[in-house]
Amino acid sequence: QGQLVESGGGLVQPGGSLRLSCAASGSISSGYVMGWYRQAPGKQRELVATITSGGSTNYADSVKGRFSISRDNAKITVYLQMNSLKPEDAAVYYCNAFKLRPDYSAINYWGQGTQLTVSS
Repeated sequence: QGQLVESGGGLVQPGGSLRLSCAASGSISSGYVMGWYRQAPGKQRELVATITSGGSTNYADSVKGRFSISRDNAKITVYLQMNSLKPEDAAVYYCNAFKLRPDYSAINYWGQGTQLTVSS
């Protein structure tokens, strides 16, 4: 089994910045696609950003140009740098690790979530 532990959430003013971290352990290797999702109250969980082991990234349109995802394959840790934060960015942010098995079934791990509040 794999584990993901997020850290770095908190309260930030609009326009501010924050960095989230997610450390993987157990069976999660550097070959996993890692990413961040978020869920606001009353809304579905949505993709924020993903990054492959090779460093290819994908972002939701709503965060492009403001958020940056990166990873340290040696530490199997993924980061989300969030700049120019808006009230609508407030949500619980979840770390995800994903991999396809040889038979194309999916292995999916989730962290416990970390709360981001954007408010003045």
